Amino acid sequence: MSSLVDVVRAGRAKAVPELVKSMTAAERKEALTGLKALRAEVRDWSWDRWAERQKVHDALLIAGTGCLTGAADTAAWLGSREMRGTFEVEHEPLLDLLAERDARWLGNLAHRLAGRTATARVDYPLIAGLVRLAGCALPDTDEFVYGWVDAAGARGGPADSLRDDPWLAVMVPRLFTTADVPGPFTRRHDDPRHWASVLPALAAEGLVERRPLVDGTIARLLRGGRRPADSAFFLSLLGRLEPTAGEKRDHLADWTAMAADGTPTVAEHAQRVLAELAVSGALPTRDLADVSGSVLFRPERRLVRAQLVLVGKVLRAEPAAAGALLPVVAETFGHEDSGIQERALKLVARHLPAVDAGIRSELAGYAALLAPVHRARAVEVFGEPVADADWTPYEEILPPVPLPTRSRPAPSDLAELVEEVSALISSRAVPGECFERVLDGLVRHAYRDRQALAAALRAALAGRWWLREPPERDLDNAFGWETHQLEVVTAAVCGLVSVRTLRDAAKRAAAGRCCAHTVLDGVVDARFREVAHLMCTRPLPFLLATPTWETGALDPEVLVERLGEYRRLSVTPAPVDFAQALLRVRRAGHPEAARAAAALGTPEADRLAAWLTGGGAALPALDLAEVPEPRDGDGSPEGRPRWPGLLRPVLRPVLRPVLRPEKAGRRPTVRREFPPAFHWLDGPVRPTRSGCFHWEEYRNPGWPKVLPEDPDTLAGWLLPGVAACAKEDHRGGAWWLLPLAEGGGTAGPSLHRAVAYGLGARQPQDRLSAVDALLVLAARGDLDGRSLGAELGALVRSGAVKPNRLVDSVRTAAATGAYATVWSVLGAALPPLLAPVPGDGKSTRSRSGAGNGIGEILSVAADCAERCGAAQEIRGLPELAGRGGTSRAVAQAARLLAALRQGSERSRP
Repeated sequence: MSSLVDVVRAGRAKAVPELVKSMTAAERKEALTGLKALRAEVRDWSWDRWAERQKVHDALLIAGTGCLTGAADTAAWLGSREMRGTFEVEHEPLLDLLAERDARWLGNLAHRLAGRTATARVDYPLIAGLVRLAGCALPDTDEFVYGWVDAAGARGGPADSLRDDPWLAVMVPRLFTTADVPGPFTRRHDDPRHWASVLPALAAEGLVERRPLVDGTIARLLRGGRRPADSAFFLSLLGRLEPTAGEKRDHLADWTAMAADGTPTVAEHAQRVLAELAVSGALPTRDLADVSGSVLFRPERRLVRAQLVLVGKVLRAEPAAAGALLPVVAETFGHEDSGIQERALKLVARHLPAVDAGIRSELAGYAALLAPVHRARAVEVFGEPVADADWTPYEEILPPVPLPTRSRPAPSDLAELVEEVSALISSRAVPGECFERVLDGLVRHAYRDRQALAAALRAALAGRWWLREPPERDLDNAFGWETHQLEVVTAAVCGLVSVRTLRDAAKRAAAGRCCAHTVLDGVVDARFREVAHLMCTRPLPFLLATPTWETGALDPEVLVERLGEYRRLSVTPAPVDFAQALLRVRRAGHPEAARAAAALGTPEADRLAAWLTGGGAALPALDLAEVPEPRDGDGSPEGRPRWPGLLRPVLRPVLRPVLRPEKAGRRPTVRREFPPAFHWLDGPVRPTRSGCFHWEEYRNPGWPKVLPEDPDTLAGWLLPGVAACAKEDHRGGAWWLLPLAEGGGTAGPSLHRAVAYGLGARQPQDRLSAVDALLVLAARGDLDGRSLGAELGALVRSGAVKPNRLVDSVRTAAATGAYATVWSVLGAALPPLLAPVPGDGKSTRSRSGAGNGIGEILSVAADCAERCGAAQEIRGLPELAGRGGTSRAVAQAARLLAALRQGSERSRP
């Protein structure tokens, strides 16, 4: 027993099997106790012994497997994550060691290992070996199937290995029943050695049955998949199987369901199969009408057009079917695309003589759904006036205006405070509104009884890395360079960080101007560092900057009251805390608070009074007149000198007084009155990505609460992140648009420009954030549709925003009922988009500023204008509508022009 434990401790895994074989059952049982103790010991080794730990774990896996007697215990031992560093295990020594066991026991172990979702796939060689030794039935779990597929590809590819596989007939039908598609199926469909080519070849050779392959493939297409590549494999496989006409007829209901609800590629294939059946007469008219009713209202215009073509072919071959098919086609008069409406109207007009008077009247009733541009043609077709679809005055639907919510007070109970602190630290949450009240609670409790607070924190946070004995890291060095958010404060309360380290860290400047992340994170970290330092030197009774509203805003009356309490207690405000309070306080319309602050007579109260009355320090970063200019195609501000990166520190002090002489004298005032973390306030907002090292989705909910009353300044700093979502296809850079739109302050040019970039973001979640911000700004009355439209027009013309992404965003916004809001934006964006762009010299014909996407933009604009009754002259629209031709841009321009003229008539008194 001791020899086995010594060999395992030495990490000699290769020597374990022979040693275990030589042991008796009693010796193995005795050795198992030592192995379990060694496993517990290794679990507590420090991270720097990782290589030694891995060798011991490899030996432990084999030794424990040989000593355990129960199949369940053995499966749990082999599946232990802590002992599987590389996650894969060497199966040869394990099979050699277990070969002496009973066949029934081996089969039980194999099925238990196959049922472990986390490890069964990589353990396939071990499980397969156990099945061969036991001679038992194959496991039926999905992970075992995935492992079989991986193993077939590893042995030279499925073309070489499957022909000799004894389990081929059993495993192939299971390929179509797994929850997910095996990974190798989704790669290299064109390779003749790929599964999509090998399986039909095996069926042709008679090694597997063909019918299960066809049925399984169609069933899998009907189920769909989580990724587009999943369906692509089964479509490729089905194409190589080449189903016969009889096999296609046998799955008529499946094709119908795929065409109605399948992904676009699957629906398109099903539609082609149904077209073959319909043309050959194998598809009954009633079934064609049912599937057409589903396909004609799919959002993919290509599918809808193809279905109309199919119905037209059937009607030409069988005119008597018009009575069943035309009512389905007439329902398409309400399709969102006016081009589809026009095609449907032409199809109905062509076959209208074949229906009786009752159906003709029914079809005429559907004409009220047509867009106004098609109403005149409908009158010609049906010979009677078209109803105006019960026109009523338009009513805009916008989300409710967000109501301000007061922040909860700091926890007064020590147990409640410690519980919240522990939850925040354990969850690794980023600073937000909850951090403000918890931080204030820590300050209040430390002021009353720091020893009791420290004892409670030590007990609740006993597992944290900075409370272990001995500490895993040098705490002074760790907290000197990084706050670890709330942990630097709790560590300071517990007396684990030296005062010198906290003082030096607090003096360190927050961040440079390399990016908004360092600027805003610097403010948040400066608050943590300052509070941690004051905990050990002069505890404060409470914090001044704790918000009174969840947006981060601070009522001036509350701040005056807090300053009065500080004066009564003879407490000097902390610099960072007071500076943050100034930036959070509501400045407009509070003369009484300004007079009350001036009456206190303290320096900080005087600064607050000047701040409320507009006589405080001038902060160029908060000057809305100094936002970045609109950007040209390469992303550089127009008319602004470009400073090379290496020369910027040298040229900036020289050129700033020349370029902005009125701002040159403000920097000393900012440096004198604000701590280093806020020195970025000395200049205008200059968003730049140079030097930014943060990942794309980096975010901090505490940023909007740094400047809750100046959202446009924040938008200016954060603008590069959302611009990268549009121009560089990044993700996650638009999350802050909605918090800024819901907060206070003025929505200026920077925020509107950020929303414009967000509407053109690559990722749908970023576009939805911009749509939500757009609707909230409109609900609050802060949206400048003309300004936003001008931004969008410039960005689309420059190529920074792609038209198809903009179309998706504005269509989503309009679908909520905000048609007038969307029109106010698109009405201002259309003139620059319709303005011609000179060609490249090879063609004399100019194109629009939106390129090929102008037709889709005009379609959404026309829909909005029709619904809200807009009346406006759009420069360049009549010229495009009168150009002639059948392009989508010309058709939608004519539609929009007709809608605007009709809106003008309705707008007359």
